[in-house]
Amino acid sequence: MATRWITEAANGYGQTIEVKDCLCSRQSRFQKIEVFETVKLGRLLLLDGIIQLTDSDEFVYHEMLANLPFYAHVGVPRRALVIGGGDGGVLRELGRHPELEKIDICEIDDEVIAAAKEFLPQTACGFDDSRVTVFVADGSEFIREHRGEYDLVIVDSTDPGGPGEPLFGAEFYANLKAALRPGGVIASQSESPFLLPEVVRHLNVAAKRNFRYAAYAGFAVPTYPTGMIGACVASDGRDVTTPDRPVSDELAKVLRYYTGEVHAAAFTLPAFVKRLLA
Repeated sequence: MATRWITEAANGYGQTIEVKDCLCSRQSRFQKIEVFETVKLGRLLLLDGIIQLTDSDEFVYHEMLANLPFYAHVGVPRRALVIGGGDGGVLRELGRHPELEKIDICEIDDEVIAAAKEFLPQTACGFDDSRVTVFVADGSEFIREHRGEYDLVIVDSTDPGGPGEPLFGAEFYANLKAALRPGGVIASQSESPFLLPEVVRHLNVAAKRNFRYAAYAGFAVPTYPTGMIGACVASDGRDVTTPDRPVSDELAKVLRYYTGEVHAAAFTLPAFVKRLLA
């Protein structure tokens, strides 16, 4: 079959991936959902033309977004909420922790979940966990109605704009804090300082205004524009830049990116990012 190239072009930047087959192309109420089989990177998910994941490196993003807050939490977290994350990857990583008793996910677009279950089994297996409860709703509204319920809240959002826009507001961060139990930790997708420095700054200012401890962690995901993405991690419980406890030997055999050393290193930022966040 003849190959072709798919290009994500946004924010003055483009990235092109060679694909060999379109597995899914559908328009939901909120966005266009596409899944492609690529030549070198496994399967590729796009929402409104923006790369969400590829099989080749999604483990980096999902391991970091799940484990940075999990291990920053003092003691053992029991209840977690994922906002967004309809591909199931963060659920998969949270599901590796038997200590968690309850894992909720609030995804606004049920068609993203359906497409993931059909075409992205590598990540959608996260929905198979019996501890997972799915809520199809607007995360910015859902969080207002669940105060003091969670030890971890993880925001796995799309880029600003479209259905993810409310998840980048200052009010949303205040509501995230209200949803936490004492010592709770949040982590939110916080963009690349190379491509969207103003968004990185905005989200970290919002976090610092609401939490005693807040910091930006950067890590490499080659198929995201500029090859770097970040997470804002925040808590009133403790400094989030170092893990509270080590990874078990059993889990360490499964994880491919996250370690305690990587946790601390992710918060060691280049000079230009430090100035951006100062």
